Amino acid sequence: MSIKKIIAIQADPIEKINIKTDTTFLLALEAQKRNYRIYWYQTKDLHFVNSKLFVNAEEVKFYEKKKKYFKIIQKNKFDLSKAKYVLIRQNPPFNMDYITSTLFLDTIKNKTKIINNPTSVRNISEKLFSINFLKFMPPTIFTKNIQEIKNFKNKYKKVVIKPIHGFAGKDILFLNGKFNLKKIKKYLKKFNHVMVQKFLPGITKGDKRVFIINGMVKGAIKRIPSKNSILSNLSQGGKAFRTILNSRELNISNHVAKKLKKQNIFFAGIDLVSNYLIGDINVTSPTGLKNHYDLTGINLAVVFWNTLEKLK
Repeated sequence: MSIKKIIAIQADPIEKINIKTDTTFLLALEAQKRNYRIYWYQTKDLHFVNSKLFVNAEEVKFYEKKKKYFKIIQKNKFDLSKAKYVLIRQNPPFNMDYITSTLFLDTIKNKTKIINNPTSVRNISEKLFSINFLKFMPPTIFTKNIQEIKNFKNKYKKVVIKPIHGFAGKDILFLNGKFNLKKIKKYLKKFNHVMVQKFLPGITKGDKRVFIINGMVKGAIKRIPSKNSILSNLSQGGKAFRTILNSRELNISNHVAKKLKKQNIFFAGIDLVSNYLIGDINVTSPTGLKNHYDLTGINLAVVFWNTLEKLK
């Protein structure tokens, strides 16, 4: 088999996959059906030696309907530039290890196709990038200044604070009532700059995760929080449902999709609440394709690979 039929996946430990919901698993299964060999590795496995980027990878075979969902065929030290595609699929936090991995991958991005482009992944903060789309968002500020947060809270009464580099609905703070100075100071000391946003009560009815592939909106799911929660993330207890986008939601999504394509982002997920973009523009490791497949019968992994294989 040609070496160019290899797909390398940079991800978290393979044993941690939840095959019922994992997007990377769905993408890998579809790649296998196209006769690609799958090389799985973690950021710790990258080595730049003798002007080449090597990886200690595990060649993996995946099984769709077995309890033991993978088999390690062999382990290889592999020149990563020889892969047909490299998928960046490890989960945040977007820390120095993540940044370093994108710098490594920059050395081969002109030799092999990397999804998403490592320079773009590094340059696009998943929340700060929404500064480009404030006209589609509820009132939002980015700051680490307590007085600015207090002023914003006094104006809008109910606000949500999110770490700029947070993920998966973690560490989100809902302010409703008296301003707790001590609590906010402690929060800012831990997270530094934050996103502060007017609370949208419509979140109790759910948000919409929109899937973007190569600048095109390809589908969406609705995620509804569990009882007494404002967190719709599936990892935080939210449940997924079928949905369609209304004209405003589609307009917002198309606008963001066009901008992302110009930034060399191939695959992304964005979140909408009550006809607003809420500032989460996922480019590191977008999720939700398996939920979409289960709900609609439409496998966007097929669209992903059909589109990618046509790119020059």
